[in-house]
Amino acid sequence: MLRRSAMQRSQTIALGLLVLVAIAIAILAQRSSGQKAARAVASASAKPVASAAPVASAPASSAAPLEVLPEPEGTYTGFDVLPDGTKAPKLPESAPSSVTFGVIVYAYEGAELAPKGARTKDQALAKAKAAIEEAKRDFHAAVAKGDRGSSAHLGRMPKGMLEPAADYMLFSLPKGEVTAAPVDTPRGYWIMRRID
Repeated sequence: MLRRSAMQRSQTIALGLLVLVAIAIAILAQRSSGQKAARAVASASAKPVASAAPVASAPASSAAPLEVLPEPEGTYTGFDVLPDGTKAPKLPESAPSSVTFGVIVYAYEGAELAPKGARTKDQALAKAKAAIEEAKRDFHAAVAKGDRGSSAHLGRMPKGMLEPAADYMLFSLPKGEVTAAPVDTPRGYWIMRRID
């Protein structure tokens, strides 16, 4: 009996070690492929230099890291853009560390979890803009008209968990207020209400 228990314990430990090794290999493989991709991008984007003398190439292991240049003002794309088209600033230190909130979702084609045959992005934005006034008057009623995922109370959210624009809008809202405009997220357009 004791021998059988010790054997089962040994098998469990061996299985756990095998899982850890597999995870370590996966992480190393992912890092390696990321470094190869970065080198490929760097070499593809390098501009040829006209020179009379031959240029010696540096070994791949000493390749300099890619420099990320800031985008020119007013050309931001992605989920760091506020509804007015500007980049979301950092939240002030006075912003709460977490809030409870509700959200009305208007999904569009290509958004995460959007149903087949979802509306276009422009249609979703128009629908979300039309719902703002009702959301300010009766958030619960507006939630009922939103898409799947809409909820009057989603629970507590810590700062920094959402995309920059949604995070900034939610954490800069006064208690009980609704966002003045819908914000684009990977899940569709959101109208948010801060509860506390």
